[in-house]
Amino acid sequence: QVQLVESGGGPVQAGDSLRLSCAASGHTFESYAIGWFRQAPGKEREFVAAISWVGISTWFGDSVKGRFAISRDNAKSTTFLQMNRLKPEDTAVYYCAAELGTNGWYARLRFPKTYSYWGQGTQVTVSS
Repeated sequence: QVQLVESGGGPVQAGDSLRLSCAASGHTFESYAIGWFRQAPGKEREFVAAISWVGISTWFGDSVKGRFAISRDNAKSTTFLQMNRLKPEDTAVYYCAAELGTNGWYARLRFPKTYSYWGQGTQVTVSS
């Protein structure tokens, strides 16, 4: 079991930066791959970024590529989503999710149903 708690969301202006954190509790955090997703009102949950359990490989959704970065600190059981040059269309509830790292994860990392554990989400609101 892994429990996830996101923090760091809030209201910002377009062009600002924000760093979200996802703190995990439970066993062997370093064995879990982490994904970040977001969901705006009336829209489907969208893949934002993912990082492998080793922390070497990262992936990003097309809408955030070049603006967002993902990292993890396994010693602190925490994953970070650094969001730069924020746009109004980045407004959403942001969720982190965890799944036990296996080779099969690589082919499915962009899909919400791949992940077994989810945080409660943190709201990010970007105004123009």
